[in-house]
Amino acid sequence: MTAPSSAGQGSGDGRIVFENVSKFYGEVLGVNRVDLSIPPGTTGLVGPNGAGKTTIMNLMTGLLRPSQGAIRTLGIPPERPDELFRVVGYCTQFDSFPPGVTGLEFLLRYLRLHGHGRAVAERLAWQALERVGLADAAARRVAGYSKGMRQRVKLANAIAHDPRVLLLDEPLNGLDPLARADAIALFRSLAAEGRHLLISSHILHELDQIADFVVILDGGYVVAEGDVHALRTEIATEPLRILIRCDRPEAVAAEAFARRDIVAAEITADRSAVIVSTAEVDAFYQHLNRMVLEQRVAIAAVEPMDDDVHALYSYVVRSERYV
Repeated sequence: MTAPSSAGQGSGDGRIVFENVSKFYGEVLGVNRVDLSIPPGTTGLVGPNGAGKTTIMNLMTGLLRPSQGAIRTLGIPPERPDELFRVVGYCTQFDSFPPGVTGLEFLLRYLRLHGHGRAVAERLAWQALERVGLADAAARRVAGYSKGMRQRVKLANAIAHDPRVLLLDEPLNGLDPLARADAIALFRSLAAEGRHLLISSHILHELDQIADFVVILDGGYVVAEGDVHALRTEIATEPLRILIRCDRPEAVAAEAFARRDIVAAEITADRSAVIVSTAEVDAFYQHLNRMVLEQRVAIAAVEPMDDDVHALYSYVVRSERYV
């Protein structure tokens, strides 16, 4: 499933586009036959180590050349790096800092390379440092930063020149819970400004809080893409688990077992809820509504347990059903 096109972007100039892209390292597969058209907003790259997430980002930036196929970021191919890096900011998962630099100096060097004069570069650097919460540490050497602070200064460097596209490779690594929450809020703010954010992460439940769309990779192949919830409904062979918190879980479980569309029903250990597994979600919800009216079951909460990125990845890869 591909995300719906945005109005006025039929040319692809407002999107990140991969056309039949493959990358091989000798006989080793990096990615194979990737076709993507990614709209503005936040897109999560999901997959284990070696799935091809970092390869996708390195191909976009020209750090790698594809073995075949074409890539355009807002209409710009990676073969035009001077244009590309005016609109792209890249925060890699790897640390690489010039020796002895402070956080402020690190940003100033790259902003000057972008062609900004000293005064403008300083203004942009301070804005970026404040946005990631590092203004107080701007004069300290990066070598003395904690892992989380190094992650934040890389993020500041990626956003300092005000790019329209941000590539963030494992950007939440090394951040404490408070810093993670701040980073997630920042990502949402950047996306709300109309930018593209392409984020890879193993912290799948946090991608659920950030991503509008997901691209699921496995073994170098794109196995699914699109809106998380829409993709989940397409996996018709896998039942969805639903948690129902109510005053009479035994009654709900008994009713569930009497229905042919119910795969399983399990009462939780604290006996406050029942977990029902069904591939016919809409039909079960209608039946649950009738139970509330006819049998006076008091429902406290109804929560889909599998409608997230982690479950979607598990289902797609386990079933080997390439959507």
